[in-house]
Amino acid sequence: MAKEIIDGITMQRALTRITYEIIERNKGIDNLVLVGIKTRGVFIAHRIESRLKQLEGITVPVAELDITAFRDDQETNQEKSALDIDLTDKNVILVDDVLYTGRTIRAAMDAIIYSGRPKKISLAVLVDRGHRELPIRADFVGKNIPTSRKEKINVSMSEIDGEDKIEID
Repeated sequence: MAKEIIDGITMQRALTRITYEIIERNKGIDNLVLVGIKTRGVFIAHRIESRLKQLEGITVPVAELDITAFRDDQETNQEKSALDIDLTDKNVILVDDVLYTGRTIRAAMDAIIYSGRPKKISLAVLVDRGHRELPIRADFVGKNIPTSRKEKINVSMSEIDGEDKIEID
């Protein structure tokens, strides 16, 4: 049975905190690009972009990334394709909902490098649940939620799920 561990207001606060940290660590947002990993990472990236625009008055580009063709653990016939945005010499913030083994992020970094050579890649996640299989860590974390490997984190977002919340199952 799923148990709600973060409600919509707490999720909004976590995203606001991540946004402020992004501004501080990048000393502004002039050379920034947000890259959201489909599906929920894209919505999180757009929410961060909206908050950045409110705070800094600048629109930051947001790209949507489908990593399917770059995964090393799944067979696919999908052809690798570059993002439709120039990442050369940009500070890229890769955005996802949950960081678990790190394999999704590894695939996302391959896709980013395939698309250009950014100056820097940082990682922002709403939830870090641990259990890494690769040496990957998030630079910006909304909430650390230690889990067992048997547990599952479910992130619900109003854009596709009708409400904002995070549950553990």
